[in-house]
Amino acid sequence: MARLFGTDGVRGLANRDLTAELAVDLAVAAAHVLAERGEFSGHRPRAVIGRDPRVSGEFLSAAVAAGLASAGVDVLSVDVLPTPAVAYLTASTEADLGVVVSASHNAMPDNGIKFFARGGHKLDDAVEEAIEAQLGEDWERPTGASVGRLVRAENLACEYIDHVVGAVREFTGKESPLSGVRLVVDAAHGAASVVGPEALQKAGADVIVINADPDGLNINEGVGSTHLDPLKLAVLEHGADMGVAFDGDADRCLAVDHTGAVVDGDRIMGLLAIAMQSAGVLYRDTLVATVMSNLGLHHAMRAAGIEIVETAVGDRYVLEAMRENGYVLGGEQSGHVILSKYATTGDGVLTALMLGSLVASGGSLHDQCASIATLPQVLVNVGGVDRSRVHTDSALADAVAAARTELGDSGRVLLRPSGTEPLVRVMVEASTEDDAHRYADSLAGVVKERLAL
Repeated sequence: MARLFGTDGVRGLANRDLTAELAVDLAVAAAHVLAERGEFSGHRPRAVIGRDPRVSGEFLSAAVAAGLASAGVDVLSVDVLPTPAVAYLTASTEADLGVVVSASHNAMPDNGIKFFARGGHKLDDAVEEAIEAQLGEDWERPTGASVGRLVRAENLACEYIDHVVGAVREFTGKESPLSGVRLVVDAAHGAASVVGPEALQKAGADVIVINADPDGLNINEGVGSTHLDPLKLAVLEHGADMGVAFDGDADRCLAVDHTGAVVDGDRIMGLLAIAMQSAGVLYRDTLVATVMSNLGLHHAMRAAGIEIVETAVGDRYVLEAMRENGYVLGGEQSGHVILSKYATTGDGVLTALMLGSLVASGGSLHDQCASIATLPQVLVNVGGVDRSRVHTDSALADAVAAARTELGDSGRVLLRPSGTEPLVRVMVEASTEDDAHRYADSLAGVVKERLAL
């Protein structure tokens, strides 16, 4: 049987792959695993549930709440809120678990369920496997006064806004850390459609809001962090200093500068790392990034005296490295940025606040980004191959070694097998677009020849 949990919870086509019945069963299993591990401090087990605005989230969050309550867990329903807000509130309310019903940046028909342990932390593989093992097991059902209660707690959104605004105030030492910044925010018709703009305004920014009218059907539809053209146009139209875009559950943030040029997660992390180093709060002068971060980021960080610790692709691996070693900044090129002093997961609203504060105090985003060059990057997917031999075939290893030698410090080669398909991803960075394409195409040809099924 295939593993139910993916890299970020359980996800699939709502009401087909992810049904109400499965949501109830997952909630019951999670209650048995996560609530039993908690120290209840004299109260019954408690959970926080939030969701993004997609229409299927209405019945799926109701199913999750029903499952938890049937297992004797009290439920605080915060309704539509970003994933990082649910993680924060799981910790601040001392809940034993948190649940988010969201498919993040996926299209509207999909949905997902992800869990947080006590303290608002993502689950490790062993805990997810324990939850899967509980599915379908017989269990003693509480009755009468022992069943869980459902409490609507939408007012907790204000607590999250205060938290993220307080974080940027603490970092800058200013009451209005974004004062003087004219900023466009694209909320992707998603979970941050209300709290994102409110937090930015509370921090002093002059905010123009676009794509913040969720109707349950329009989340991520041609907008947000995966579709930046509307943000670019709005920044130019309004003469804004910058723009930020969230995805559906607002755990990621990308930006554009005043010229409409994209500022990806690598550049955001690099700017924050330099600012935090200057403030003396970048632990061990270290940034955690995945193997997909651009070589230009590595060059810029080396010049600034900042070390990069690399992890596998996925924010969960970045989080693991940060928690194990006490690092305070990490993330991905896609815009997941983790500031561990203030958040236990990627937080798009917090990232936008921090980036806006750099513009308020340090000049244009365009000029600041000049110190972090981006090398041309080409990704070629080679299908129909035996991905298990990507790191053991000697001829392929020789071809990769030769390309790396020729590129030297001005380029990079990475071969990654897909986790689910007979496919290998060939990524090449080089000083020119032509070189990147030439090496990528050449290595893709070797992969196809040597690993063909």
